[in-house]
Amino acid sequence: MKMSQNTPDKDDQTSANKKTISLPISRVRLIMKSSPDVSSINQDALFLTTKATELFVQHLAVSSFNTGSGKETNSLSYSDLAQTAEDTETFHFLTDILPKKILARDYLKSLEDMQDEEADF
Repeated sequence: MKMSQNTPDKDDQTSANKKTISLPISRVRLIMKSSPDVSSINQDALFLTTKATELFVQHLAVSSFNTGSGKETNSLSYSDLAQTAEDTETFHFLTDILPKKILARDYLKSLEDMQDEEADF
């Protein structure tokens, strides 16, 4: 009995792997290729990066849902994600990508206050 008869074909493995992820691999490949340091992408590396990204997004969503206000309404909002990014050290690097939303009038008031403080010096 040959060993290759017991192992699935490469095409079968690829199709099985694609079923275990929900992010589009083509988009992840496009993002990875946008880096000037990347010349070619191994299919295994592409799959693992896609799966890791999916797991990370899932972890962020679950953490935000559990700590946010969405438990009462069974929903997840942008403010929950932004709050989690600000409060949790693991996600702190996302604070520039997920800033807390503020109203334009509040921003203009804080900008005006900063200009007043600078004028005092």
